[in-house]
Amino acid sequence: MVRAIAILIGAGIVACLAWALFGTVYSAVTDPAPPTAVEEFHRHPKEVELASNGLLGTFNERQLQRGLQVYKEVCSNCHSLKHVAFRDLTQLGYSAGQVKKFAADWAVKAKQFDPKSGDTTDRPNTPADYFPTVYYPGTGNPPDLSLITKARHEGPAYVYSLLTGYQDQPAALLKHFPDAKVPDGLYYNPYFANLNLAMPPPLTQDGQVTYLDGTKSTVDQNAKDVTAFLTWAAEPNLPARHGYGLAVLGFLLLFCVLSYGAYQNIWRDIKH
Repeated sequence: MVRAIAILIGAGIVACLAWALFGTVYSAVTDPAPPTAVEEFHRHPKEVELASNGLLGTFNERQLQRGLQVYKEVCSNCHSLKHVAFRDLTQLGYSAGQVKKFAADWAVKAKQFDPKSGDTTDRPNTPADYFPTVYYPGTGNPPDLSLITKARHEGPAYVYSLLTGYQDQPAALLKHFPDAKVPDGLYYNPYFANLNLAMPPPLTQDGQVTYLDGTKSTVDQNAKDVTAFLTWAAEPNLPARHGYGLAVLGFLLLFCVLSYGAYQNIWRDIKH
């Protein structure tokens, strides 16, 4: 008797779940949810050509130096690189002396605690220090950019598209979604997740950054260079990793050839 009641209860639960599933599917087919502004107007990131792309990708040293310059002059007032040490910049072709001066001249100073007085004071950065965290009292920390190209899907393309994607809100969007007007204090960018973000356009005009190597400075060039630099910041060992991968593939190929040769030699006089 108890078993029969348990079976009936289980069957009732299964029937309820099946009915709920049927109702959900039926409603989705007969009365689908109307599209949203994000679904209609959000764009997939644009492709960006970087030297680090592809299986044999590596870094262009001059482009990384230009990207560091863009980061310093445009991005560093708001965004940190807390996982990058100043001494890592030697990988970009700078000498130890240049890195030492670069660290000491950095606008945001390192913090040091005096155990005797209990006070925290500023001191010049050294090559061993990491890029200081940018903090705004009352508003917190803007997103750190150390791993941004790894944290976002299609990271380099996303960063490049976001930097070059600011525009006026399309009239078609307001026509179909009149309640989707960009709120005050936000900026329309179709490459951002919800189309509106609080960050003003960081790259506003050609010539905003005067490159030390004489490269023509345009918004597109600035965006590509800082994207390349942030790609390096997130994965500075990328070329070495590519080299290791190719070495492993070569070893596996050689191993397969040797294994096949051994197989042929051992079994050549044996029927199988």
